[in-house]
Amino acid sequence: MAKNVYLNLIIASIFSISVNAQISNLETLDVFKLQHISNPQISPDGNSILYERNFKDIMTDSNYSNIWIVNYDGSNSRPITTGNNKHSEPTWSNDGKRFLFKNRTDKGTELYLYELEKKSLQMLTSVQTDISNIRWSNDNKRIIFLSFVEEKEKKLIKLPEKPRGAKWNNPPIEITDLEFRSDGKGYLKRGNKQVFLISVDGGPSIKISNFDGKIYSCEWFSKKELIISANFKKDIDFKPRDSDIHIYNLNSKTLKKLTSRFGPDFSPKISYDEKKIAFLGFDDKFLGYQQNELYVMDINGKNIKNISKDFDRNISSIFWSHDSKKIFIKYDDYGMTKLGYLNLSGDFSFLVNEVGGLSQGRPYSGGTFSVSRNDRYAFTFGNVYNPSDLAVGSSGSKQRLTNLNENLFELRNLGEVKEIKYRSSFDNLEIQGWIVTPPNFDPKNKYPLILEIHGGPFSNYGFRFSTEVQLYANKGYVVLYVNPRGSTSYGKKFANEIHHNYPNHDYDDLISGVNYIIDKGFIDEKNLFVTGGSGGGVLSSWIVGKTDIFRAAVVAKPVINWYSFVLYADNTSIYYKYWFKNFPWEDQENYMKRSPISYVGNVKTPTMLLTGEKDYRTPISESEQFYTALKLNGVESMLVRIPNSSHSIASKPSNLIAKVNSVLYWFDKFRK
Repeated sequence: MAKNVYLNLIIASIFSISVNAQISNLETLDVFKLQHISNPQISPDGNSILYERNFKDIMTDSNYSNIWIVNYDGSNSRPITTGNNKHSEPTWSNDGKRFLFKNRTDKGTELYLYELEKKSLQMLTSVQTDISNIRWSNDNKRIIFLSFVEEKEKKLIKLPEKPRGAKWNNPPIEITDLEFRSDGKGYLKRGNKQVFLISVDGGPSIKISNFDGKIYSCEWFSKKELIISANFKKDIDFKPRDSDIHIYNLNSKTLKKLTSRFGPDFSPKISYDEKKIAFLGFDDKFLGYQQNELYVMDINGKNIKNISKDFDRNISSIFWSHDSKKIFIKYDDYGMTKLGYLNLSGDFSFLVNEVGGLSQGRPYSGGTFSVSRNDRYAFTFGNVYNPSDLAVGSSGSKQRLTNLNENLFELRNLGEVKEIKYRSSFDNLEIQGWIVTPPNFDPKNKYPLILEIHGGPFSNYGFRFSTEVQLYANKGYVVLYVNPRGSTSYGKKFANEIHHNYPNHDYDDLISGVNYIIDKGFIDEKNLFVTGGSGGGVLSSWIVGKTDIFRAAVVAKPVINWYSFVLYADNTSIYYKYWFKNFPWEDQENYMKRSPISYVGNVKTPTMLLTGEKDYRTPISESEQFYTALKLNGVESMLVRIPNSSHSIASKPSNLIAKVNSVLYWFDKFRK
């Protein structure tokens, strides 16, 4: 018997060695193996959850998603759809017997109906554009959705008739709107989203609105009325945030306005007792950062009350409780996305944290949730070691139902993530951050450091999984990411520390973080590197103009020249009015004072510029002018253009890999 035990131990030891030998560091091709969950929708009775299961295909370099269903207790998990699809937005009927979902194709969008009892699937309609805001009527017989309707343009420029058979160039494209292009969409077609109605029994979808303006959401108010949030201002280009809530009568085609203050009012939700309407919004004071507040009003639009005035955090999603006495909310707090609720008196109660972000590239906030009629909730769960999975809860409880990446992560080393807090050298302001150390980290050794800076600038990094950060750590770098002043999740005052003052002292916050980590004793001070994208690109290009402590920098999709940016990027109507006091030509000195291009003569740090060729948020011309200036100034530099990429570089898996490998190539090149 002893001999058998000994043999078993030997076999176990050999097996253990064999398994351990398979464990390796995370590699860039693992990007294609990562999966995540999004948009969990709990059934009205709280017993089932529909969700999107997202994955990537290495052969087509595409992101796909299918619809899955699982019981509340985690049992009977199964796919509703399979294959390389782009199925999304599952939407339960009010009786919980059926649900809708959409499918994006090269030709447009299809809307499908699935019946659970019959396990039958039928396509209800197909449109050439996108479908959004899918909503069931209370009697489950009709469905509304929003879809873009292009307006036929009247040509202003008259051309002579071309001879028969002649091959002329296409006629000129005429633009008369202030906002004429958008990142990810390119040059915009003229038109607006409209409301469409379709019977659950099938038949054609019917356009039931003809709005001249932007509609953001739409809900059933009664059998003959809808409640919508929209901006119908004639000067909408100059009041882009001034939306209101209206009641739209389907018979008379008339609008009744319920809100009228200057500022956005959106996401209206009717209470179960049909006595109240909850909605989000704020009084627009033209600040760089303005938080969504939670309001409640009577069903007729009277007695509007701000119930979140003592809750100093941005609220991004809301659901009523079954008794109509409280409202569930999602919010960011100290670099973590959380769920809680406010009662009608404004008293707050916390529920759960670790609501997973959906941005797998970098550790941004995000995540989604839904609430049933018995106050159970389903949400995306995630942390620094897991992309978003599915979790459920009730009354503050939390149960994780999926672990999509378990098999992959059992065979991969991940860097350890630790929270830090330190004080800024500028004014002693407390700054929160995180350090990620390489696998098998030994504090007695010296490691190169990467400072990775978030964009926005009004956004936040946090306790969330990041493919990019983990890949850097797995290549032997310690990675530091922090939330300098201007970051969200710390309240209005902290975020508006950079109002009309960006970039400036956020620089001090970042450098103080670098010095804090250096003082720990395990950083090689001769091997400091810096990178960041978007707002992080602004700050990384600003940093190399202010200091030469970094051996190399990768500046991704930056703003280099605020003057050219405001006049060329999309969302012009926001930038000039909210981020600056005046037009560029009225305040040239201040625009240039905040522009990294003004300090290019100071730059000695080898710098790579990296931007998508179709980026209209921080146009590639910004990167090109900084690259040219660096070259003229004799600074070793490189320009990397990502083909067919908008501002969201990681929208294609290979683009994320290209970004990471570009950063690592540049830093490894100058690493001592």
